[in-house]
Amino acid sequence: MASVDANGITIEYEREGEGDPLLLVMGLGGQLSDWPQGFRDALTSRGFEVIRLDNRDAGLSTEFTSAPPTTVDLAKAMVSRRFVDAEYLLADMAADAVGLLDALGLESVHVAGMSMGGMISQTLAIEYPSRIRSMTSVMSTTGNRRVGQPKAKLVRTMAKRDTPTPETAVEQSVEFFRLISGPTFHEEDFRALATESVSRSFRPAGTARQTAAIFASPDRTPALEQLDVPTLVIHGMVDPLVRPSGGIATAKAVPDSRLLMFNDMGHDLPRTRWDEMADAIRQNADRAAAAEQQAAAS
Repeated sequence: MASVDANGITIEYEREGEGDPLLLVMGLGGQLSDWPQGFRDALTSRGFEVIRLDNRDAGLSTEFTSAPPTTVDLAKAMVSRRFVDAEYLLADMAADAVGLLDALGLESVHVAGMSMGGMISQTLAIEYPSRIRSMTSVMSTTGNRRVGQPKAKLVRTMAKRDTPTPETAVEQSVEFFRLISGPTFHEEDFRALATESVSRSFRPAGTARQTAAIFASPDRTPALEQLDVPTLVIHGMVDPLVRPSGGIATAKAVPDSRLLMFNDMGHDLPRTRWDEMADAIRQNADRAAAAEQQAAAS
């Protein structure tokens, strides 16, 4: 493991493989350890150097200290489309990622992010276009509150959840991901991953602050429509947390983007689709290389 001081915080990261640099950005409350090893292996075998980071307020990166919004406040914001107070925004989290790239001496990378990580990846492409070679947005949305919203039943369930403790966090996580994952969800594999995550870092307040950052950040649709970066959008057709309309809207917004949807994918990364996802990310990265060669030749 390694860390750098960048953008005023400490950022934990890991690198593996050799080839084109690919930054993986995890979703809400997730840690760099939550990317499945098998998926990472699929990416490194396709010529990527995989770089993972802990977002601020998660894992081993800097933890913030402001009082987090309550679960009820966040649920109300989710259904009422009102904004919440936030200590930071998705733009700050994107700046963290750029700070990491600077510290590692990387001028540009491919980026792939899931859920909130997809939102951060979109923000990176919007605000730092020269640093992003290609973008993959997985199970994410545009920030337009009319698309990608969770099912009402799921919102009610989330609002009723007890605040997790170190003793209850693993089983609560298993129960929640059973609700939001697709039909290939493997409970024991996920329990092992959740156990590792809770042992590594337990920050429920950080997850709440990250959620506030999502709700406090603006709609990215107009800026996405101006992007000029090879873009792949991956989404599950049975995703109840970020419903498919979020992925469809993202693909519709970004010019010349490609949309890949799986009928057996919820808000998860089904192992049955790892190779297909890795192939698609490689193909999207190759689009960027082809465009660079064409620009150099003209």
